[in-house]
Amino acid sequence: MADGARWAARALVYAVLGGLALIAIGTFVSVMGPVLVLDLATPAMAAWWTVFTAVAVQGVPFLLLGTLVSAAIGAFVPDRVLSRLLPRSPALAVPVAGAAGVVLPGCECASVPVAGSLMRRGVAPAAALAFLLSAPAINPVVLVATSIAFPGQPLMVLARLVASLGTAVVMGWLWVRFGRDEWLRLPASAAGPGAPAAPWRDFRAGLQHDFLHAGGFLVLGAAAAATFNIAVPRSVLDVFTGSPWAAVLLLAVLAVVLCVCSEADAFVAASLTAFSPTARLAFMVIGPMVDLKLIALQAGTFGKSFAARFSSTTWLVALGSSALTGWWLL
Repeated sequence: MADGARWAARALVYAVLGGLALIAIGTFVSVMGPVLVLDLATPAMAAWWTVFTAVAVQGVPFLLLGTLVSAAIGAFVPDRVLSRLLPRSPALAVPVAGAAGVVLPGCECASVPVAGSLMRRGVAPAAALAFLLSAPAINPVVLVATSIAFPGQPLMVLARLVASLGTAVVMGWLWVRFGRDEWLRLPASAAGPGAPAAPWRDFRAGLQHDFLHAGGFLVLGAAAAATFNIAVPRSVLDVFTGSPWAAVLLLAVLAVVLCVCSEADAFVAASLTAFSPTARLAFMVIGPMVDLKLIALQAGTFGKSFAARFSSTTWLVALGSSALTGWWLL
C-alpha cells in the first residue's frame, strides 16, 4: 500500500506539474505565436494560431481536473455503491442512474468499461447504459467548464443538462422496451476472481491514461476548430448558418468526427461563433455520447451488433433532444 501510495502521489505531482507547464507554455505561445506568424507568414495563420491556443489553454485545467476525478472514482469507488442505490425495476432505475452522472463524473472513454462492470455486478443493462451516456455529458467538471466557456449564458448550461439527461433516460427506456440480450455481449472481467485489489496502482494508471489520451483529443479538437473557423469560406458557412436545421445537422456530424473530450468540448463549441446556440448545443450533447472513438470502444466491449444499433439510435435521440431543448430554452 505504501509503495502504491507513493506511485500515485508521484503520478499526481507529474500530472499537475505537466498541466501547469502546458498552461504556461500555451499562454506564452498564444501571446507570441501570432506575432511570429505575422512576421513569417500571413494574418490567416496568425488567426488560426490564436483560436487554437485559446481553445487548448482554456480546456487544459478542466481536462486535468476531470481526469483526476475520473481516475479517483474508478480506483476507489466500488461499483456496488451505485448498484445498491438503484431501484430494482429497470424502468425506475434508468432515471436514477442517469441522474447519478451529475455526481459521479468520468470521461466518455472510461464510461464504457464502467458500464460493463456495472452489468457484470447485476445492474440492469438499461440503467448502466443510461449512466454510460450521462456521466461524461453532465458531470460537475463538464458543467463548470460549460459555464466558463459560455460566460453570462446560464441557459446554455441548463440546456446541456436537460438535453443530455433527457437523451440518457430516453435511451435507457428504449432499451427496456426494445433491447434484447443477444445484442449485448458482456465483457469478461480483466482481473481474475482471486486477483488482489490495487486501488493506488489503478489510480495512477487511470490518471496517466486519461490525461494523455484525452489531452491528445483536446489538441486535435482545438486544431480542427481553428482550421474550421479559418479555412472554411464564409460563403460555405452561409449555406448552413442560413438554415437553422442545416447548421444543427452539420455540427451534429462534426461532433462524431472531431472526437473532442467532454471536459473541453464546450470551449470548442464556444469558438464556433458562426453557428446558432442550438447547433452548438447539439455539438456538446452528441459529442460525449457518439463519436468515432466511442463507437470503436463500444464495438470492442459490447460487440459490433450492439454498437451499430446503440450509436445510431443515440445520435438520433440526442439530435432530437438538442433541437427541442434549444427551441425551448435558447
